[in-house]
Amino acid sequence: AHAQALDPAKRAELEANLANIEKEIETQRLLLSSKQKESVSLGRDISILNTQIKKSELAIKGRTLSIQKLSEDIASKKGKIGELSEQMTKDQSSLSEFTRERAKLDDSSFFELLLQQENLSQFLSDADQFGMVESSLHDLLDEIKDTKQSTEEAKTALEEKKTEELELKGIQELEKRRTAEKNTEKQKILKDSKGKEKEYQKILASREADAAAIRSALFQLSGTTAIPFGVALEYANFASQKTGIRPAFLLGIIAEETNLGENIGKGNWLVDMHPTRDRPVFEQITSKLGLDPNKMPVSKKAWYGWGGAMGPAQFIPSTWVLYESRVAQVLGKSVVSPWDPKDAFTASAILLTDNGAVNGNYASERLAALRYLAGWKNATKSAYAFYGDDVMGLASKFERQIDILSR
Repeated sequence: AHAQALDPAKRAELEANLANIEKEIETQRLLLSSKQKESVSLGRDISILNTQIKKSELAIKGRTLSIQKLSEDIASKKGKIGELSEQMTKDQSSLSEFTRERAKLDDSSFFELLLQQENLSQFLSDADQFGMVESSLHDLLDEIKDTKQSTEEAKTALEEKKTEELELKGIQELEKRRTAEKNTEKQKILKDSKGKEKEYQKILASREADAAAIRSALFQLSGTTAIPFGVALEYANFASQKTGIRPAFLLGIIAEETNLGENIGKGNWLVDMHPTRDRPVFEQITSKLGLDPNKMPVSKKAWYGWGGAMGPAQFIPSTWVLYESRVAQVLGKSVVSPWDPKDAFTASAILLTDNGAVNGNYASERLAALRYLAGWKNATKSAYAFYGDDVMGLASKFERQIDILSR
């Protein structure tokens, strides 16, 4: 049985729910922005955590509804294509039959056919009707082909939209994890401070007192060994001097890509990398660096697309080769590696500059981060918003740590 068209009432309900969720998310985002401008206090920080948790829960719910709506639309399109295909088969069969009959006419002489008829007028009438029916069938078949093609194009467009949503599963899992972390953080704050402002301020003071601990804390990287935060900051500062990208923002991007890399897991270039777009380029990159491609870590592909991202900045091979000469020029090196932290930090900063990031401008940095993940086409879609928000949240955290180290 073919899938039925999406019930109009159900579609309207889904779209209304999505619209309401997006409004609620925007409300939470404005509230969060307002709270972050307030002086640090127990009440303010608990309110921020509650708002972040609420916004994440809404985003997860909204994304699930979007996938549901797209899935039902795709099922409906598939059903319509099936119906059109059956109709085409029937009409093609009828057309074939008429074509065979027409061939018989063509093989017979005019006088032979005339002798088979009782009168001339009946013969001419039959021939005329035969031609009209054949012409109509040809027109009908062309119409069905056009309809089927347009329906398939619509189905392809919907499947692309669904793929966009499914690509966000890694982000969604990260968002769920981040929500759980914020819940844990909130409970710890309330427990340690006993709900008292004075105790909370003491905790904050103790956290910020030890610059040495911040400098030596490990900064995790995807595809290579973790480095001390102080070293990561040196690389970020160098990239900032060359490109103008804010160090804390660059650290936020690298940290977010590492978080996503952890969710995706470790892959193999022969299994997880696009066979024509990236594998040949990957062989060239590793050969140039004298590395065994089978031993180099890349991101694992998900069920919806290809993996193959390399190193701390998570460049895919075909993108890396577009930037490696610029990275080499900035660093004054002949050869650069996507797995080398300093090279990767520099490449990331250059790409973020190309994506429109302006030093210190929140809106341009957030948009550049979204373009880093989803490309320019998808960067403004609400379903990707968490990535940009989380990068900027990480950047704020790193900015505070940088302030402590610079005292």
